[in-house]
Amino acid sequence: MATVDDYNKKMAKEMQNIMKHAYALVDATSDELDDQIKSARVALKELLESARADYGETENSLLDKVQAADEFIHVKPYYPIGGAFIAGLLLGCCMSKK
Repeated sequence: MATVDDYNKKMAKEMQNIMKHAYALVDATSDELDDQIKSARVALKELLESARADYGETENSLLDKVQAADEFIHVKPYYPIGGAFIAGLLLGCCMSKK
């Protein structure tokens, strides 16, 4: 069973891969003299820095919510079990009717 850390590592690796490709694109166009390319490079660099900051905030927020949900499930385990049971019944009823 995958844990939160496994998903977190996978998401971080994918984000780093995307950023690596974006920086490679910026570096590949570094010798271009066209004004549109220069402005696009500057905009892309700003977006990458913004994305890096937003990613860190989103990651922290997501981990806080996951921990809160985990604590709730440990304190009151019958609520999620009952919800899953009712959802399964409704889904089964909807799928069994033609």
